[in-house]
Amino acid sequence: MEVESKFVTIKAHIVGQPSESDFEVREHLVPLSVSPGSNDVVVKNLYLSVDPYQINRVKEHSASQSAISFAFRLAPGDRIDAYGVGRVVASANPGFEKDDVVVGLLHWSEYSVVGGESMLSKVDSKEFPLSYHASVLGLSGFTAYAGFHCVCKPKKGEKVFVSAASGSVGSVFGQYAKLHGCYVVGCAGSQKKVDLLKGKLGFDDAFNYKTESSDLKSALKRYFPEGIDVYFDNVGAEMLEAAVANMNTNGRVAVCGVISEYTNAQKRAAPDFLDIIYKRITLQGFLAGDYLQQYFPEFFSVTSDLLRNGKICALEDVSPGLESVPSAFCGLFRGDNVGKKLVRVAHE
Repeated sequence: MEVESKFVTIKAHIVGQPSESDFEVREHLVPLSVSPGSNDVVVKNLYLSVDPYQINRVKEHSASQSAISFAFRLAPGDRIDAYGVGRVVASANPGFEKDDVVVGLLHWSEYSVVGGESMLSKVDSKEFPLSYHASVLGLSGFTAYAGFHCVCKPKKGEKVFVSAASGSVGSVFGQYAKLHGCYVVGCAGSQKKVDLLKGKLGFDDAFNYKTESSDLKSALKRYFPEGIDVYFDNVGAEMLEAAVANMNTNGRVAVCGVISEYTNAQKRAAPDFLDIIYKRITLQGFLAGDYLQQYFPEFFSVTSDLLRNGKICALEDVSPGLESVPSAFCGLFRGDNVGKKLVRVAHE
């Protein structure tokens, strides 16, 4: 038996800012049964992650495409893989049974057929909303955890700056820093987001970078008169330059993303390397996957306990229906989302 499954793909490689017209919804047949010994798992997708880094996979060329396997270039018509949560429909893999709830690498589609070697794991479907496993308890939350504990390693009382702080990763990183006893300032693109950072998420301060864009270095000097010890960078370009100019000696910069540069080839960071040398600043790019095997169980246990006890908030921005994937994706580059951007493909 087979079912028609809708999926989202690109019409052509994308140049510059993405638009909804760059995408289309197609259909293909998905088997609802599996061949014994194939190790395949058929999953009905429930929640799908929408992430900015995917823009680099749908370009004609990006340096990231040849740097690591999961960032390979996608061609027009390809099914686009993405992290998500679903329910098992059929399984030839002894590790999964029908109706198990799983999380892992699925597709921007209604159904996914996942091979035995793919990243897939069962989740407890009772304690937390299923969407959490694709957001605060998934790769976005883990990226913040790895960036905090493995890269930045802040000490109590240190001054921490987070850009794109109301996004999926920055919002979690900032909360970890506050719980650790750091002084935390975030930036975001609207007053509503600034209020959320200072209110719901408990940041010590926050500002709208759009109203400070003419002189970001002076703005950061005001918010950090004693300098920045840790900068968690999701933006790149001018924001990175301004942060480096305000770093303290032995400051650490974790480069998680450069969303301001993904769609504008003219924007590139040019920090003052005299600052980096004489202040002995560590500037490190990282990928969450580097730490996944060793630290994910610890992250999941710690973050689950924080959620359980109301010490951390999950920010999610959920759009309904697979057809909303293109607008959800394009909205990331307009700053539309608050927290983790997800698409709910089907009800639980």
